[in-house]
Amino acid sequence: MTPTENEKRNNERVVMHNAIWGIAEELRGSVDGWDFKQYILGFLFYRFISENLIKYINKIQRESGEPDFNYLNYTDEKAELGKKTLVEEKGFFILPSELFQNVVRRAPNDSNLNETLNKIFRNIEGSSVGSPSQENFRGLFGDLDVNHPKLGETVKKRNYKLTKILQAFNDFKFGDYAENSIDAFGDAYEYLMKMYASNAGKSGGEFFTPQEVSELLAEITTIGKTVVNKVYDPACGSGSLLLKFAKILGKDNVKQGFYGQEINLTTFNLCRINMFLHDIGFEKFDIKNADTLISPQHWDDVPFDAIVSNPPYSIKWPGDSDPTLINDERFSSAGVLAPKSKADLAFTMHILSWLSTEGVAAVIQFPGTLYRGGAEKKIRKYLIDHNYVETVIQLPKNIFFGTSIATCILVLKKCKVDNSTQFIDASEEFDKVGTKNMLKKENRTKILDAIKDRSSIKHFAELVDNNVVAENDYELSVTKYVKPKDDEPPLDINCLNKEIKEIVYRQNNLRTEIDIIVKDLQKINEK
Repeated sequence: MTPTENEKRNNERVVMHNAIWGIAEELRGSVDGWDFKQYILGFLFYRFISENLIKYINKIQRESGEPDFNYLNYTDEKAELGKKTLVEEKGFFILPSELFQNVVRRAPNDSNLNETLNKIFRNIEGSSVGSPSQENFRGLFGDLDVNHPKLGETVKKRNYKLTKILQAFNDFKFGDYAENSIDAFGDAYEYLMKMYASNAGKSGGEFFTPQEVSELLAEITTIGKTVVNKVYDPACGSGSLLLKFAKILGKDNVKQGFYGQEINLTTFNLCRINMFLHDIGFEKFDIKNADTLISPQHWDDVPFDAIVSNPPYSIKWPGDSDPTLINDERFSSAGVLAPKSKADLAFTMHILSWLSTEGVAAVIQFPGTLYRGGAEKKIRKYLIDHNYVETVIQLPKNIFFGTSIATCILVLKKCKVDNSTQFIDASEEFDKVGTKNMLKKENRTKILDAIKDRSSIKHFAELVDNNVVAENDYELSVTKYVKPKDDEPPLDINCLNKEIKEIVYRQNNLRTEIDIIVKDLQKINEK
């Protein structure tokens, strides 16, 4: 029986995942933990852009009347003549001699392989200097240290290890590149991120949002839409949340592109690599490296039609110790700043401020922000009194890497059809997969249908008037409004009455027996 297309892809993925794991095992003894992802992702990216460029140039040349043209065999001198045009069109340039495929072929005999690679990575980044793609390529290979002592004590040992890595990636089988290589590269990246998040615990999990949660966030913000103008994540990490829009709508239906900001330099680089691996052109994404709360980088791009985010939980920020922040238009409307020790609602206010009038935001929220007092209560009061909270969703526990806490999703909207807040209890909507819980498609569909219908469903969803929320001290905990299922079985009144009659009957019989015994004892005593 001929395998289906899906079966082919799944088989390719299994082979690829095994190969990635093998490379990780090869490196594990040298480069510890989360750090060795940089080598795998860096070389994965290097192969990807090499193949991407070859495919692009070969197609043009062959359509121009050179059916046997292959950029791999082209001379560097001739290639230089087309460099300017290629940078304008692709955003980067690689000499034929510096393509991944040619480097891996020469690697076993290159005693200066580490320096060769260093030069190539600098050349790739340098090719974009002065062009519109410069910011998206700057420092992309910065974390890929091919001279790190952990790769080997001597240059010879390091080069041996680097050759092994190159050869391992060269052995990857992606099938027909034109049909599925982009998906394959993207899938390899996501698998790698998930693998590291699983093994790195909290330190790795903070860079990774489970794919099904990312997908749910994007689905929530695009209900009833087939096209959005631009999407944004203020704490974008590796970019997985943003890229779900490309999967759900198609990248061409995100008209002006993908915007994000990330404070961690390494993760910022991973996010840009992820964009390229998913074939998002340099002109369609704008990812910045800075502290979103203190130094937001997209003032000229607001507002956004769809915002998704999984901000870091309860991190510290300057808060009211910085007197300028209360005058920042992102925070000033609430009249109070989020606590210095808990920046969660500072991210929420930033997101709301940058949301378009017709837009929707879906934000992962730490549960404490929904019920704590003080400044957080005042911010919740502002959100409810101005009718910005569309829905609050309680997620199952143990679905995020590095924490078993049951987080929530806060859905924000500036233009609502009613003055109510919907509460959804999805805490039981999961399947157990290994040691983690997972939102399956049917679970997500149930949540999305409830949001679309905006109706109350017993033990699952409740539409609550905002006046009631105010009476409840502006608490937004889902359990405050959605009654859980009663675990006790329903009472059968007829059966209960029958049992009571039997008990009464036995009691009467017992009394009669006791009376007889007492009388017998009295007779004995009289004698």
